[in-house]
Amino acid sequence: MKKVAIAIDGIGKRYRIGRRERYLALRDVLANAAKAPLRLLRGRPQNGEDEDDHIWALKDIQLEIGQGEILGMVGRNGAGKTTLLKVLTRITKPTSGRARIWGRVGSLLEVGTGFHPELSGRDNIFMSGSILGMKKTEIKRRFDEIVDFSGIEKFLDTPAKHYSSGMYTRLGFAVAAHLETEVLLVDEVLAVGDLEFQKKCLGKMKEVSSGGRTVILVSHQMNQIRRLCDKVLWMESGQVRRCGPTAEVVGAYEAAFGSGETVRQGGSGGKKVKARFLSWKIVEPRAELPNLLTTLGPFTVRFRAEINQPVRLGVHGVEINDAAGQLVWGNAAYNLTLRPGIHEFEHRIEGLPLKPGPYSWRVTLFDEFERIDMWDCLPELMIGTKPQGHPRDEWAGFLNVGSQLSIHSNGTGPTA
Repeated sequence: MKKVAIAIDGIGKRYRIGRRERYLALRDVLANAAKAPLRLLRGRPQNGEDEDDHIWALKDIQLEIGQGEILGMVGRNGAGKTTLLKVLTRITKPTSGRARIWGRVGSLLEVGTGFHPELSGRDNIFMSGSILGMKKTEIKRRFDEIVDFSGIEKFLDTPAKHYSSGMYTRLGFAVAAHLETEVLLVDEVLAVGDLEFQKKCLGKMKEVSSGGRTVILVSHQMNQIRRLCDKVLWMESGQVRRCGPTAEVVGAYEAAFGSGETVRQGGSGGKKVKARFLSWKIVEPRAELPNLLTTLGPFTVRFRAEINQPVRLGVHGVEINDAAGQLVWGNAAYNLTLRPGIHEFEHRIEGLPLKPGPYSWRVTLFDEFERIDMWDCLPELMIGTKPQGHPRDEWAGFLNVGSQLSIHSNGTGPTA
């Protein structure tokens, strides 16, 4: 069983809406303390304001993160992800609850956070290490690695105020990742860097995690989350919507944007058509959302159709297309006889070894050579399985198939 690195117990954070907190002098604090009992007797909040003047950015967050785990945080803008990281780094004080962290914390929450603009990059490295409680000898030992990773050696003695946002990000991540902290917190700032640097950062986070350090990563890029994280926390409206294995949570998160068993709208303009598809869903295995597939194994999908006139020589086709519209699988059934009424077409499919992401069903129905309906099903099919192929997307292809390598040698010569 892994040791706990971070324990979050009932964390809540409340902000006032539309107004800044007024500076309170000592006399204000004493006056408010004297008036508090009278407000309680009158049934008013102690601060004299209505609850409607406030918003809870975080509410009753309960979470434990093990040592050496990489936790991904996902959610819409404003869901509370950054606020939670600020509470963990002690930048923001919680309104309720507490968070315990075992070890020193390195963080990269905003571009330039913790850097003094008048100091050079060199001086900022030493200052950041000192703030983390590290000795000068410790910082010197890692200094060359930090500079090499950041790639800003030419500008090391230039004041940070002249750095671009990309340079800030490079140096900030290099400092946070290479100094000897037990916990690393990284917000969406990696989106500022170029693609090659993002890959370096992701590789470094995997490396520090395997060394026993704990990482929390906030990102809107689901491929990064899938490749890197052991588990995922889905935040919504300041609360935990779901927390669990990466493939399950990311799949549910993506599917939620078009969730539900969608009933087809519009179409006939008052004229009764011969037949039309109405809805679709995955019926087995059951997931939180009917358009989410989290298995590489067998599953059953159901398409519901309304038949208004008899179909005597029916042909029913089904296909799956990727996000670019390329056909990845298809099948059909022939010589169907269908009477008027509601019909459910169930397909038992032995497995879809496709990499995670959005896909679309297309279903058709013909009577002899006449096409009587074709539907590009909504919501989209979301595949939320764990990636099995190459860790770099450009080399992974579209199949999600695992493999094992073994090397058998009978040579006697030296290894090159």
